[in-house]
Formats: sequence, structure tokens, C-alpha cells
Amino acid sequence: MEDKELINLWKTYDKKLEENLTLNRKNAEEITKIKIQSSLASMKPLKVFTVIVGILWVTFVDVLILGAFKAGGTFFLVSAIIQVILTKLAIGIYMYQLILIDKVDINDSILVTQERIARLKSSTIWTTRLLFLQLPIWTTFYWTETMWTNANVWTYIIQISITLIFTYAAIWLFVNIKYENRDKVWFQWIFNGKEWTPVMKSMAMLEQIEGYKVAHEL
Repeated sequence: MEDKELINLWKTYDKKLEENLTLNRKNAEEITKIKIQSSLASMKPLKVFTVIVGILWVTFVDVLILGAFKAGGTFFLVSAIIQVILTKLAIGIYMYQLILIDKVDINDSILVTQERIARLKSSTIWTTRLLFLQLPIWTTFYWTETMWTNANVWTYIIQISITLIFTYAAIWLFVNIKYENRDKVWFQWIFNGKEWTPVMKSMAMLEQIEGYKVAHEL
């Protein structure tokens, strides 16, 4: 066999190998995208349930606020208003997340999918930070002017100490709940579940796709 024929055979083999590698890479990408879509879709039932319960809750609290306004319950009124505002913000973020999840499509580019997952990650963190800001108001909603008028020194010390502790915890969590702390034990304890795990799995799978591309280029 002449050298020219050997060269042609080698080129043909090399071309077929390249085509097979490209096909395998595309198949791997498509399968990974399907897995990402499925993983994110698993978040929807809990988020829909949370939105429904949240709407019912804020409706109930709004009714209580009207009652407290008429009755003049200042402490309860202020606490309830803060709580319901934060809850409504959280509900709005949950609805935004549902829209993001619905928009994830296997036909989208990797960059588009990465952007949407990044938004899911960021909004999940923000929702948690906002909800933890509610901690102090759970120690003040039951206060009344009569309680403070007739309270002894120990009541003042205990009640104010509890509120300060919860306020410190709320501020500390609001400041420290960020992606950079994702490896901390307390962070993983807070975020372990359907609200976070699918997002992390999807990000890992996107990195796999990037790995396929890098390997192909090499």
C-alpha cells in the first residue's frame, strides 16, 4: 500500500473519529440539559405550595392588621406590618423563581441557562435573608401597653434581652447568608433541601458540559 493511500485512510479514520466525538459530546450535552430541566422542575411543587400558603397567610394577617388598627394595638400593628411586608416580598420572589424555572429549556444556550440558574441561586439566598429578618417581630407582636405599664424589672430584662438576641441573630444571618459561605455547616443546615439542592446540582451539571467542551477542544 502506498504512502498516499495510508495517509488518505488515516485522514478518513481521523474524520470519522472526530465526528463520533462531536456526536457523543452533543448527546452528553443534551442529556445533561434534560437532567438540569428535570432537577429544576422538581422545585416547582414546593414553591407553588409555598406561594399558595403565603398568599393565604398574608391575607389573614392583613385582616388582623385592620383589626389591630381599629383597636389601637400599636405593638401588634407594627410587628404585623413588618412581617406581612417581608412575606409579600418573599412571595414575589417565589413567583419570579417559578417563571425562571418555566423558562429553562433544553434548546437554550449554556450561557442563557447559566444566567437563569444564577438568578435562581441569588434569589433563593435573598428570600432566606428577608425571611430571617422577621425573627425580632416574633418577640414583639404580643406586647401591649398594659403589659409594659404593669411589668416588673425582670419582665423588662427578659423581654428586651430576648428581642435583642433575636435582632442580633436576624442581622447576623442577613449579613452572612451569602454564596461565599456555602461550605459552612450552618449554611448547609439552612439550605439543605428542595429549595437549594436542585440549584447546586444544576450548576454542577453545567460545569460538566463545560468540561465536555474543554475536553473536545483539547
